[in-house]
Amino acid sequence: MDKPAPILPEVRQVKPGDTLSLCRCGRSPQLPDCLQACSDKLELTIQREQLLLLCRCGLSKSLPYCDGRHNRPVDGLGARVQRFFKGI
Repeated sequence: MDKPAPILPEVRQVKPGDTLSLCRCGRSPQLPDCLQACSDKLELTIQREQLLLLCRCGLSKSLPYCDGRHNRPVDGLGARVQRFFKGI
């Protein structure tokens, strides 16, 4: 049986003046974006061009931002480097 593909974070490029409504509770069916009716959303008006790493799995402790919790833990620097470059 194949294991499901991991839900990876979204890298979103934003520009000054963009407005975002991002999920902080993890219950949005459209992660990382939040439903307008949600009272816990994070509303941002972007001040400078940048890349955001946004959580799509809902496991992050720092929603709406990805903290890497979608990855299984590994021991040692070598294993972390291998996971980074090979995606395992």
